[in-house]
Parts: sequence; structure tokens; C-alpha cells
Amino acid sequence: MSIKAEPYIPDEDYDNPAMVTDFYEFTMANALYLDGYKDTVMVFDMFFRANPDGLGYSISCGQRKLARFLQNYHFTDRDIRWLKYKGMSDEFCEYLRSYKWKGDMYALDEGTVCYPQAPMVRIECDMAGAILIETYLLQTMNFQSLIATKATKVTGLNTHTPRNVMEFGTRRAQGESAGNDGAYAAILGGCIGTANCLAEMKFGPEVKAVGTIAHSFIEFYPTEYDAFKAYADVYPDNVSLLLDTYSIFESGLPNLLKIDDYLIEKYPDDPNKRVKSARIDSGDLARGYKKLRKALDEAGKPYIKLVASNSLDEKKMSDMEVYEGAKFDSYGVGERLITSSSDPVFGGVYKLVAVKNPDGTYLPKMKCSDSVSKAIIPGKLMVWRIYDEEDKGQADVISLDSETVEAGKEITLFNLDPDAYHKTKTIVPYKVEKILKPVIINGELVASLPSISEKRAYIKDQIENHVWESELRPVLPHKHYVDMTQKVAELREEMYKKLHGGII
Repeated sequence: MSIKAEPYIPDEDYDNPAMVTDFYEFTMANALYLDGYKDTVMVFDMFFRANPDGLGYSISCGQRKLARFLQNYHFTDRDIRWLKYKGMSDEFCEYLRSYKWKGDMYALDEGTVCYPQAPMVRIECDMAGAILIETYLLQTMNFQSLIATKATKVTGLNTHTPRNVMEFGTRRAQGESAGNDGAYAAILGGCIGTANCLAEMKFGPEVKAVGTIAHSFIEFYPTEYDAFKAYADVYPDNVSLLLDTYSIFESGLPNLLKIDDYLIEKYPDDPNKRVKSARIDSGDLARGYKKLRKALDEAGKPYIKLVASNSLDEKKMSDMEVYEGAKFDSYGVGERLITSSSDPVFGGVYKLVAVKNPDGTYLPKMKCSDSVSKAIIPGKLMVWRIYDEEDKGQADVISLDSETVEAGKEITLFNLDPDAYHKTKTIVPYKVEKILKPVIINGELVASLPSISEKRAYIKDQIENHVWESELRPVLPHKHYVDMTQKVAELREEMYKKLHGGII
């Protein structure tokens, strides 16, 4: 007897985000379905184990895109045909044909400062809806969190040295979606604009597309001055020129001064029609800044601002500002932001922590591992943030979802760090906030989704007012306390002994 499968014809233009899934998710879900677990409810936590770049904090980002994905989760006839072609059962495929995501999503508010081990997202859903979303969830949360975190460094938020930074990295991003999502996350992290046109079209004017001319435009004309004049005649209200096509000081600067004088003569009564800025993209940027600033000021043109680009990152900009006194009015930062090149992986993971019993209780689940650092925290969990008298985040507490952490009430906390000398401490919280919040319940959106400007302001406010200064240090930052309640610690210890035969 032979089994016939309808042949599948690839289509390069096809796209359904639900199929952004590792194949083993389907093989597992198919097997569980056939074994009778179609309606079994699972609880998964998404968390990460280390801050990128050795920082003392991260920024949680991607919740909006994830919520939109779950709200529109579906499979098409093409998906079903391919799954059958790949050997999935007819019963499972037909189940997916009309499947809608009806689970619960709890998450940190988008833009929340977050720390290792504490869940960023909690998913509770029937078996298929819990398993099949893993890849998309991790891709979305990991990448956007990585870029938003990097942007807070590039824009100087963490060091309280604010910079006007434009995100210029789309052309070197790892694909179209990375360029778009990276631009969005970079804006949340403090950038003032992006070179990416589609990003503004997708997300609106808060993700503002910016830019003027490239070297090719200047090369096209017979002379650099001709190129400058052509551009100024078309865009007299937004003249921003690139000076290093031929020579910054032998050609670029003289033609810049000449064009500004031309605009003054052409529009004597309109001070807005002047050269707004000049960008340099090569050479010794700090030296170039100082010479240009001096020359422009001496020429009576202090209103012309200076912009720098060329493989910049937070260290290069800081070195120019601190050690050479060269603080540009704005910067264009490309590949080192959009790829977070100094640490390009945000290591978020998605782990099964509980299965719901028929009576409504939860059976905790645990991956132990031979490495204690990878032993997860089992159970359906909640995350609380404890604040000190100065309204700074003092610690994050991981509790069972059924527990309550209260301000003014003594609590004993258990240190997650296996190397900690003091395993427990007892404190009386001054202020407490439950930070893992409902976003989707039974498939329905229950949370408001703030605007981009609101989330951007939220990140800025946290870093400026609610994070210990020692956690913001670029080098050797203080390690934020992430602790467990006694019930969580005991559950973890008991399960580790039972499943692994050891003591954490």
C-alpha cells in the first residue's frame, strides 16, 4: 500500500507569519494531537539569561507585534497542503485549517526595563497554540529587545549624555523585516528618525523617515557646487549637504559657504531658507568637527549644524565627545545599531513551566540540565518589582501566580544566583508593582497599546528616574537583584532533586 501526497509547488511571494516556525514544532504538535492532547493547556515562559553587552539592564520590546500576530493567527489552504506534503496527519491538518488562537498572553509593558531570569512573556494556551508560536515569539521579542536596548546606549540615555541619533542601518540589516522592526525599536530606544521609508509608512510619523543626498548625487553633476545648488533650489527649506565627496576642506566647505550665501541672496527675508546642516562621513571625524565648527562660526554661520556618520557606535561617539570635545549636533548610526554588532544575540528562550490539570490546578514542569544556570523556574509564575524610598527598582521578585507580594509586609526572598553567599534575605518592600500584565485573555485583546511616543517616553523615564545609577554603568554595572519567593524556591529545589537527583 502506498501513501499519496499532493505535490507542493513553492511560491517565493507567499507569506504567512504563522509558518515562521521551526519544523519540529509541527512534528511535536502533530504527535501530541494524535496522542489525545489537543485540548491540553500548557504554560510557557519567555525569559533571557544575560543582558547584552554585559549591561546591567535590558529593554523589553516586541509585545505589540506579538499581540498583533496572535490576534491574526491562522493557517491557509497552502499551509495545510504543505503540512500534508511534509507528513503531518490529515486529522491534525484539518484541525489547523480552522484554528484560531484563543489563549492568554501576559507580558511586561513594551519598553519595560527588564532583567535576566524574570519572565518577559507568559503564554497559556491549548497545546497547538502554545507550541507552534515559539519561533515567531522568540524572533520578535529577541530582536526588538536587542535593538531597543542597544539604542539606549547609542543615544546616551544610560549615561545621561543625550545625543540626536538617526538610525541609518536598513541597507545593512539582516533582511527587510529586520530593517523595519529595527527602525521601530531604535526609535523606542531614543533615536529621532530613520532612513527607512517603509518603517514610517508602517508605523507612522513617530518613526520619521529622514535623509538628504548621497555621494552619487554630487558625483553626477559637473561640479560639487552645481550639485549643492540643484538640491538647494528644489529643497530650500531643508538644505543638508554632504561635504566629503571630494575633499571636506578644499571643496566641501568652500562650496557649503557659497551655497549658503546664494540662499541668503535669493531669499533675503526668509531666514528659514538657509543651509540647515552639513554631514561628514569619512576621515578624522573629531578633527573635522572642530575645524568645521570654527570655520562656520568665523564665517558668521553658527546656525549650520554638523552631522557625523561612518560606522559609529556609542564608544566612538563618547570618545569624541569626552576626550576631544567634538560633540556633533546629530549622528547617523547604521550597521552597529541595526545589528547590535557588539553583541548581536539577545538570548531569550521559551520554556514549558506548567500544564493545566482538568480540575484547574497546574502541574509544574521543569528542564533541569546538568548546568545549574540552565535549570528553569517551574510553575505558573508572576513577576513583581520592588521599589525603594527613592522610587528606584530595588529588586524583581518571581512568585507563583497565586501569591501576592505586598508593600509594608515582610517577605523572605531566595537568591537566584547559585554563587551567592547569602541565599536568603528578609525585607519589607516600600512599594510593589505587578509587572507581568494581561495583554490577551481567551484570544481577546484586553490591554491598551500605547503610542510609540508614549513608549519612548516610558523608557526614558524609567532610565532617568527609576533605575539605580549603578545598573546603568557601561562597565561592570551592578547586578540587579532577581529573587524568588519561598514557595517558588522550594518548588524548584524539590523538582530538581526529584528529576535530576541533585541540589541547586
